[in-house]
Amino acid sequence: MRDFAVSDSPAVQEQLDRLAALSLPQGRLGLDPVRELLARLGDPHRAMPPAFHIAGTNGKGSTSAFLVAMLRAGGKRVHQFTSPHLVRYNERIRLANELVDDATLADLLREVLDAGEDIGASFFEITTAAAFLGFSRVEADACVIEVGLGGRFDASNVIEHPAACGIASLGLDHERFLLAPEEGTPAHPMARIAFEKAGIVKPGCPVVTQAYGPDAQDQIERAARIAGAPLHMRGADWQASAGATIEYSDRHGSLTLPLPALPGAFQADNAALAVAILRHQDRVTVPAQAIADGIAEARWPARLQWLPEGPLTALVPESKVLLDGGHNPDAGQVLADYLATLDAPIHAVGAMLAAKDAHGFLAPFAYRLASYTAVSLSGHEAYAPADLAAIAARAGVGKTGTAPSLETALSAIDTAGIVLICGSLYLAGEVLRINGPLPD
Repeated sequence: MRDFAVSDSPAVQEQLDRLAALSLPQGRLGLDPVRELLARLGDPHRAMPPAFHIAGTNGKGSTSAFLVAMLRAGGKRVHQFTSPHLVRYNERIRLANELVDDATLADLLREVLDAGEDIGASFFEITTAAAFLGFSRVEADACVIEVGLGGRFDASNVIEHPAACGIASLGLDHERFLLAPEEGTPAHPMARIAFEKAGIVKPGCPVVTQAYGPDAQDQIERAARIAGAPLHMRGADWQASAGATIEYSDRHGSLTLPLPALPGAFQADNAALAVAILRHQDRVTVPAQAIADGIAEARWPARLQWLPEGPLTALVPESKVLLDGGHNPDAGQVLADYLATLDAPIHAVGAMLAAKDAHGFLAPFAYRLASYTAVSLSGHEAYAPADLAAIAARAGVGKTGTAPSLETALSAIDTAGIVLICGSLYLAGEVLRINGPLPD
């Protein structure tokens, strides 16, 4: 799977063109190539500040954002690695609280690509090595590292002694990769997903999780037991409930915390997980006030994001525009829960990658949509708009159609209310590129 990118910087674009030319792994599994690449670079992953390694199906990005915000509120300089980018490749790497600048990014990518020219490393292996190389060279207090895909064979899983591992909510996504038949792995889908995510568990390092069903829980408990890793699971080792505030408790005591500024009731769960991760490790100290401030200050673009005035929102002047990059059935349910709180007609515009379960995504909130217009997703293997519109109709949307572009779809909406743009982070990135604000 490749993730193309463009840059206004000629120096960065030169390296992105080299990335785009890399061959696909062709089913190759394992961490040997990225380990070899890092060895040629002097093993920078062994010289980074304490790392928080976060996996999960949904919520790992938001959990990472809360962690970063809490650490920064506590005066810490934080490196961050996340994927995918929405508009600019630079978004993947933050060095000491700042988005990596073009000159540094170009130099990092060039050095890594030169070192791994004969290894056959993938896009994400090169990207991960570049991030870790930058992390090893810039002074900071902590790293927050988000798993790209799965966990067990994700390139970021070369981290050896994280301050803590966190596992967010689990669900079905990337089935083509994570449920591929493999001897010795669980047969039950949710057990297999948990097995892959729990691959980030490291000997002796605390692992902090949400609560799961029995099949997933068994796999995570097994991984922690085999690794000798202290396991801190929601409902057993820590608790949290949300009302007017978040009421959090664990063996260290209780905290009353503000609700997140990020919209969606589920964000309180992601914030609580971030709190639990910080409180069940001892390598980076963050005071309670910084934890509270971080919850209030955290931002995460393209997740239930209300767009400001811009070129796209100007096409629907009588409506508010909501952007969400969720793309699996669990994300669809999150959208359904949030849309149920809104009292206005909702017209959706969407696109989705062909590998995604479009019906499973749309079904939970189809009943809330006055219309759904499918658009193309250029440069990616995506559903044809006509096929996606047909799926939306089967999911229960009463009025469906297609449009040749996002702008055409928005211009055709002549009823005041709410416009939802959804189904793909790639589509969300295009929206932010055109309308703003750019993620920073």
